[in-house]
Amino acid sequence: MAQFTVNPQRFDPYKNFKFRVKWDGKYVAGVSKVGMLKRTTEVVKHREGGDPSSSRKSPGRTEYDAITLERGVTHDLEFEKWANKVWNFQSGLGAEVSLKDFRKDIIIEIYNEAGQLAIAYKVFRCWVSEFQAAADLDANANAVLIQHIKLENEGFERDAETPEPSEPILT
Repeated sequence: MAQFTVNPQRFDPYKNFKFRVKWDGKYVAGVSKVGMLKRTTEVVKHREGGDPSSSRKSPGRTEYDAITLERGVTHDLEFEKWANKVWNFQSGLGAEVSLKDFRKDIIIEIYNEAGQLAIAYKVFRCWVSEFQAAADLDANANAVLIQHIKLENEGFERDAETPEPSEPILT
């Protein structure tokens, strides 16, 4: 049975290096790394007094791990603006947190090698729990200055409306 319905000749899974992140209806500039999407459901063990010595297992609470976004430092302020909605030192007493709009839904899009949208995930009720404005500065390094945000979230789902792209066959 073919794993890809639209492209039955394809056997390879999608690569992890073509992606984009979107929030507030626009793409975020320069994102170079997105942490994994992971959920864990606790196991609730139980047994009745007359049961054998082994336990029964049921699903308990589900937790969603935070997602880290990294990008090179530029003049784009989107990471910092969002982080400042959770805590803004300069805002004054009683106005440090923007309770109205500090949460956002984001979309993570994954593209195939030809640059066609292949998979999208919606991540819900995200907020910035950690903001790193710049990495260590090192005069002996040969690297890009990186900033990152850590996004707490309340779940994600694959966007079922994103169809498998029809990949062109080049001759």
